[in-house]
Amino acid sequence: MASQSLTLGIDVRYLSHGILGGVRNYVRYLTPEIIRLGAHHRIFLYADTKAPFELDPASLPPHVTLRQLPYRNALSSIYHDLFMRNVMARDGVQVAHFPANYGFGPRSAASTFTLHDALTIMPMPAGLFSKGSRSNLRTFAMTAYLNVCSKATLRTARVMFTVSDYARDDILKYCAFDRDRIISARYGAPPHMRPIADRTVLDAVRARLGIARRFILADALKNPGVIQRAWRRLPEALRTSHQIVMFSRRRDPLPVVQQMVDEGMALVLYRPSDADLTALYNQAEAFVFPSWIEGFGIPLLEAMACGAPVIASDRGSIPEIAGGAALIIDAEDDTALAQHLQAVLQQQGVAESLRAKGFARAAEFTWAHAAECVLAGYDLAASLASGTRAGAAHEH
Repeated sequence: MASQSLTLGIDVRYLSHGILGGVRNYVRYLTPEIIRLGAHHRIFLYADTKAPFELDPASLPPHVTLRQLPYRNALSSIYHDLFMRNVMARDGVQVAHFPANYGFGPRSAASTFTLHDALTIMPMPAGLFSKGSRSNLRTFAMTAYLNVCSKATLRTARVMFTVSDYARDDILKYCAFDRDRIISARYGAPPHMRPIADRTVLDAVRARLGIARRFILADALKNPGVIQRAWRRLPEALRTSHQIVMFSRRRDPLPVVQQMVDEGMALVLYRPSDADLTALYNQAEAFVFPSWIEGFGIPLLEAMACGAPVIASDRGSIPEIAGGAALIIDAEDDTALAQHLQAVLQQQGVAESLRAKGFARAAEFTWAHAAECVLAGYDLAASLASGTRAGAAHEH
């Protein structure tokens, strides 16, 4: 049964900034499902003009309006952070959703937001000096800004969405938000991440990227040091017949990544396209994800949906998301990682079992289910706001 009809406002600026990463994927794939399942709502999307909008404006249905706010320089983002609520108020938005960790809706609306993990509400030193990041003046300023804005959002939001049970529990260590108003809306598997049967397509990608040997795949930002140590433990024959291919959405991974390149054990690809990354997952002998911390870990789903056997750490949400479809190690245990790598690379039965389990596990995560959770959260936020207003009116 359809919920009440509302006027919704969603901040989708992550789709007009030309960026990569988990939050962008969340906004990119969740928004169309909200539009599809929320046809009884009036929906306003708020982007800006920094880069071309990723969804085709001409294909948006009649119940959706795109607002593209002017982008002139870096300060425009801060300006829109603070004053987008004025545009929302003029549009009559009743429920506002800020899917990128913070945001401020009009007083006339019930605000909701997605906090992807606890990083932006942790004490400043934890966020600034987290493993895997390099600190400079720009990252310090950005971390401080996100910390202030996320904590301010906690005080004004009616409902919080997050992306895993682990993330919810971790967030509650750092704030007093009502647990009953936190809704876990897990990511779905990206729709473009799927098996590719055409061998010519896969061979063409490998040739163009210069990948000559069989390879394992890894994210260069996720604890590369333990991969280096584990690789050195492998038999020489495996190290000779295989290589490590790493992808990175940033061009400043930790120095150990360049050491691996210099030693000839690794190739690093910066900001590969979705099509190339899908082809890489399809051909990887294993996907290694020994991350220190994850609120969700979308690369796990990407790899499993494409059939890559997964070896991952036991940190954060990873065991929850993997659900028994991956080999799990301590994030710093290079001995265990080397043992699992050797098993996957040398024992076809181990690799095939992980592939089958991965396909089944990835199929359990859908953006439609995430959108259903979010739409239910909008109803809750509207009801909470109505109750508060009714109570306030009664008091007067």
